[in-house]
Amino acid sequence: MIRLALCVLCGVVFFTCGPSRNKSGISRLNVSFNSNWKFHPGDVIGAESETFDDHSWRVLRLPHDWSIEGEFNPAHPATVGGGALPGGTGWYRKTFTICDTDSIKRYVIRFDGVYMNSEVWINGVYLGKRPNGYISFEYDITPHVHFGSRANVLAVKVANEPQPNSRWYSGSGIYRNVWLKKMHKTYIDRNETFIVTPDITPKKASVVVSATFRNSLEETQKVTALFELKDPDDKVVAKKEIDLLLDPGQHMTIPVSMDVAIPKLWSVHSPHLYKSVIYLFDGRQLLDETEDNFGIRYFAFDPKGGFSLNGEPMKIKGVCNHHDLGLLGSAINTRALERQLEIMRDMGVNAIRTAHNPP
Repeated sequence: MIRLALCVLCGVVFFTCGPSRNKSGISRLNVSFNSNWKFHPGDVIGAESETFDDHSWRVLRLPHDWSIEGEFNPAHPATVGGGALPGGTGWYRKTFTICDTDSIKRYVIRFDGVYMNSEVWINGVYLGKRPNGYISFEYDITPHVHFGSRANVLAVKVANEPQPNSRWYSGSGIYRNVWLKKMHKTYIDRNETFIVTPDITPKKASVVVSATFRNSLEETQKVTALFELKDPDDKVVAKKEIDLLLDPGQHMTIPVSMDVAIPKLWSVHSPHLYKSVIYLFDGRQLLDETEDNFGIRYFAFDPKGGFSLNGEPMKIKGVCNHHDLGLLGSAINTRALERQLEIMRDMGVNAIRTAHNPP
């Protein structure tokens, strides 16, 4: 995989599994939920029902954009500004099972993006609506799932209407990845981890990691949070341990400050990345773990001198890049995204504005 360094003005979070005091088992699973979906174009009465008969529906793999499969016509409600392709309404359904042994876990379904006005049901229970087509969202499905041999049915209604609703090509459907997350009921909230580097000198950098811990059990949990920072060579360079007492249903946000000696600064020419790793333990049992990549760097905007990165002047050579992939449509394709970045890098681009919504 080609290494790219671009000065992107947005945050990116990655998740992988790390080591633990008790190395037997994995604390959290983030499983791709893209395969074996059924799709039907147009609105269907009763398709949210657990017992609805979908045997005649088309089977496909996500991500999926149904608009790009249609005929180009300026008469479509999206107009030429929206790509001159059809929008409308569509339904998706997926059937799956969960083992009895996992009934003590917490389950979350995460959608990286659905265009648009998506409504989601699990086993006929309404979970909610997300009007915006570009925002990632998730639902806790734990109270509503069946464990064992009884099947679960996830149903999603997508309504790319009324139109026109965009002045660029949006696509239609579940056009980004879907994930099923399994974790303990006392966990680290992945949506509320933040990293800042407020003070940087050649001798040391101050790194503040803010994390939120949640207890969805009906009993108080005494846990320990271990914060670690790793350098670009994966060596632990700082760590702190904190004991927490979480009441039933409670969440607690903890900011932790650590120093990194002689930091390797991130730049577009030397993209050094550090890691923030957080482990959550119940005694010696690992409950959860998260990992985030971040760069240590500082920048400034000056009306006379322009932009500087790590104290050195730098010309921002930027582009405004839409989320679609041209004639491939809007369904996310990793290699196509890499190719876009490679082309832009070869053009001399060092900055990207993601137009006009979260990527």
